[in-house]
Amino acid sequence: MRIALSEDLPVLQAGPPGARTALVLHGGGGPRTVAPVVGHLAATLHAFAPTHPGWEGTTRPGSLTSLAQLATAYLTRLLEHEERDVVLIGSSIGGWIALEMAAQAAHDERCTGVIGAVVDIDGVGAEVEGEPVADFFALDARGLAEAAWHDPERGYVDPAGLTDEQRATQQANGRTMAAIAGPGMSDPTLLGRLGTVNVPTLVLWGESDRIVTPAYGRAVAHAVPGARFVEIPEAGHLPHLEAPNATWAAIDAFLAQP
Repeated sequence: MRIALSEDLPVLQAGPPGARTALVLHGGGGPRTVAPVVGHLAATLHAFAPTHPGWEGTTRPGSLTSLAQLATAYLTRLLEHEERDVVLIGSSIGGWIALEMAAQAAHDERCTGVIGAVVDIDGVGAEVEGEPVADFFALDARGLAEAAWHDPERGYVDPAGLTDEQRATQQANGRTMAAIAGPGMSDPTLLGRLGTVNVPTLVLWGESDRIVTPAYGRAVAHAVPGARFVEIPEAGHLPHLEAPNATWAAIDAFLAQP
């Protein structure tokens, strides 16, 4: 079933409109977690980060029940806007969406030339033997900080300090993620389909990530033909927040390749 994305979904965007397009896809923490990515890319690209439906108080269509459907919806939007050579950059479940989009595009002649490159930042989604995705939904705030950050004190958010509105938004985000990513945040078919991805791909990983380990990331990179794997020191699941300079250096070098 085709899912239509509302034109009213909030979008972070920056950079010259005539430049190459970068679609930045956020993870479970919402669009604020990828705002620095948009800001960095804006020097050379037209970067935009839409809010996924169901996050930050937006409406999730009842028919949207999988990440694959959301990937199809974003591909359809790129086709409708006649985009070409788009850079897909995804964090966590956003990385999953980016890889799913690239895998779908490889089997759809209409999508030839639409996607130009993929950057997967600590993306979940695959099932890797011996490297399970952490049980995200069982983690409390302290446990999440321990699993997702190299320096857990930087990532810990005391729930007692949240307003009722912030708490409600956080809980709604979690319900949406569970509904479309599933309790295991993975698709058993994804790893096997990554061999069809036919665009340059960078798999970027924080060395201290315990949501999905660097070994998991290497397995994902190995599954994508020609993919490059880069490990970021002193960073966890969100290396662009913990170690931005090293993250930007890796992304910039990748995108500068002819």
